[in-house]
Amino acid sequence: MRSAGFSFLALAICGGLVSAKGSAKGGKATSCPGDTSIIAHTGTPIGKEISHKNVTLYISKPDSDNKKSQYDTAVLYLTDVFGLPLAENKLLADSFARAGYLTVAPDLFQGDPAFADINIPGFNTTAFLAKHGPNVTDPIIATSIDYLRTTLGVKRVGVTGYCFGGRYAFRFIAPGKGADAAFAAHPSLLEDGEIQAIKGPASVAAAETDGLMSPARRAQIEAVLGATAQPYQVTLYSGTSHGFGVRANVSVPVQRFGKEGAFLQAVRWFDTHL
Repeated sequence: MRSAGFSFLALAICGGLVSAKGSAKGGKATSCPGDTSIIAHTGTPIGKEISHKNVTLYISKPDSDNKKSQYDTAVLYLTDVFGLPLAENKLLADSFARAGYLTVAPDLFQGDPAFADINIPGFNTTAFLAKHGPNVTDPIIATSIDYLRTTLGVKRVGVTGYCFGGRYAFRFIAPGKGADAAFAAHPSLLEDGEIQAIKGPASVAAAETDGLMSPARRAQIEAVLGATAQPYQVTLYSGTSHGFGVRANVSVPVQRFGKEGAFLQAVRWFDTHL
């Protein structure tokens, strides 16, 4: 097995059971990012919201002395269905900023995200997803990438997506979509055709228990990724369930490890491929 610019052993140390293929752009190698202190699980978000072409963007910036502070590279953070009101989403965006990446998280739901508990009576998941399909969501993401590239002059964009947003991370490394590398944690509704269309490196963090990505579906996704000729990675985190990349119970050590491992997986992926 060829590695993505680093050894299989190093990948395993960084975060679970890993399948990887391909080489890093330009052969750049990176060290395993083990500093979990940059990850905020609780607290007050430090970024700010702006409006760009009628899209609300949450922006979190790295410290001015960070080596990436000139914004040559950036992370586009695509949320789960709970959107920007979920504090954990903004805190993870802030964590990417502490990792050195200007990070922008668009309001994918235009002020109408899912309830904090989608199982409460009255919430219709099918209707919600139908209302926020690719015909509505793609233009929001395209506007966000336009902001990064045109307004801020960013040269390389990594897109990270969680649950709902994971599918769109794949969609936006297709030709002409504007992103250069993707990371997706427990992506939902991801279709084979969306994987087949990618023209950039893709990394996936998968949950052990996931009603939206069964073991059989996970194996299918890995097989389709393997046929793309693009660098890829699939990491399985034991003791986790769907949503762990954002909403893990960090008081449970195995869940905390999964959430932190998935974040560090994303950072290393972007450090290698952007």
